[in-house]
Amino acid sequence: MDAQVRSALETTSKRYFDMAARGDSTGLRQNTIPSLAGNFGGIEAAVKENQPAFAGAQANVRPPFLLTAEGNQPLAHAEFLCGVFGSNGQTRDSAVFVFNGLPPGKYAVAVVDTKGAQDSRTLTMILQQMGENWKLAGFYARSSQINGHDAAWFAQKAREFKTKGQNHNAWLYFREAIMLTSPADFMSTLATDKLYDEAQSVQPADLPVDGKTVDLNVGGATHKLIAIFPLSVGTELNLLVRYQAADISNTAQTFQTTVALMKALVTKYPEFRDAFGGVVARAVDPSGQDYGAMLPMKDIK
Repeated sequence: MDAQVRSALETTSKRYFDMAARGDSTGLRQNTIPSLAGNFGGIEAAVKENQPAFAGAQANVRPPFLLTAEGNQPLAHAEFLCGVFGSNGQTRDSAVFVFNGLPPGKYAVAVVDTKGAQDSRTLTMILQQMGENWKLAGFYARSSQINGHDAAWFAQKAREFKTKGQNHNAWLYFREAIMLTSPADFMSTLATDKLYDEAQSVQPADLPVDGKTVDLNVGGATHKLIAIFPLSVGTELNLLVRYQAADISNTAQTFQTTVALMKALVTKYPEFRDAFGGVVARAVDPSGQDYGAMLPMKDIK
């Protein structure tokens, strides 16, 4: 890109990071695109959550990416291939971005790596050009570690689980490695592509993924699992499972069903005992409301 544009993007992204590090949500909102400024609660919460980690942290702005969405209607599925690609796909400095419902315009993706006293985090910002200014159009903060473990640790543990034939654990740990490697869910790189390839080699067919539900028998009743993924709770890594429920208004009954479901899940997949400290299960009703419970793995018998 033009050197002047690159400089403007790097300067702007550093300025917005500094606002976040000061907890200046008001200043960020004033520099946000109108459609986002009117619904700023999510960013405000993210700023508040990450401000202690950003304050005083060393910040390094990666080279930004420039994206142009052409046309006069929002793009239902916009995919941008940035940088140099080789015969085997991505290279060290390339990236792929995927957005749904992206309005026409000129955008940039800026990633700020931070290293502070607490931990290392990335802040990924989507910027949109409005006139001569680059306004904030997206704000995504992510820690580079979970319970003190980085992507490389999760990838190595996944490979160890694979060697043991514990493909369910391997797949879930590879997913954590991918998440910790990528600054944001809409971005993939050479590193994440390699991990995706490894994860695909162990992806089980009997766990929910990509919107597909799977059935789990719980005491003679069939429940549909919606999602399953690791969840950090305190200093432990637990397993979160979400399942469909017709009604959660009777919390006592829902609690009993949820506990029974956790036990049925671990009975069916005993390997989970080697990878997780406990299970969190949440019943989700048709409106999207949920009710959950948690059990340490030692109490699931």
